[in-house]
Amino acid sequence: MGRESPAVDPADLSGYVDGFLAEDDALASARATALRLGSVPVSPSSGAALRFLASVLRAKAVVEVGTGLGVSGLYLLRGMAPDGVLTSIDLDPEHQALAKRTFTAAGVAPGRTRLIMGRALDVLPRLTDGGYDLLFIDASKPEYPEYHQQGVRLLRPGGVLAFDNILWQGRVADPTRRDPDTQGVREAARAIREDDRLVPMLLPVGEGLLVAAKV
Repeated sequence: MGRESPAVDPADLSGYVDGFLAEDDALASARATALRLGSVPVSPSSGAALRFLASVLRAKAVVEVGTGLGVSGLYLLRGMAPDGVLTSIDLDPEHQALAKRTFTAAGVAPGRTRLIMGRALDVLPRLTDGGYDLLFIDASKPEYPEYHQQGVRLLRPGGVLAFDNILWQGRVADPTRRDPDTQGVREAARAIREDDRLVPMLLPVGEGLLVAAKV
């Protein structure tokens, strides 16, 4: 028998996955600006997964919690139906102004985005029950459990709930980590796994993307 090849370092494998689909100038510029300002965007592989989900769902109505500088929003828009509208919620007016610039630079028509400034847990209850194809969460970790409940209400049957950072740098797997961020992510993951209204799956891309389809 021949000698087995050495195992690939997980960090190298993650880099390969992130580089599988190259980001264009609009995404690369938005990512660079986000990192310079200390706003960590979704990884390229997580973004590709969001685009894939939006495309498979033929999504026309998507809600994003955590606009950031528009990286995840641009991925979602590129997977959505041509007439689809992205509703993106963020507390930071500077983030939304820069995200708007990202969308404009990428050629996104103004009517395809609805940017709402405010606390998501105040905004989401005002949105239509069962009116959305996809809800993506990348925001305050202690609030993740509440976003789970809002997501089930907002999604149509067959719609998908997606949470970024669900592995939270590996902290959720460490039972000694009891900080509010880790606890929020851990509680949401457990609740979604046990919710018989959802069909969940944990994708090991980026910092972990938990997706769940509403039955």
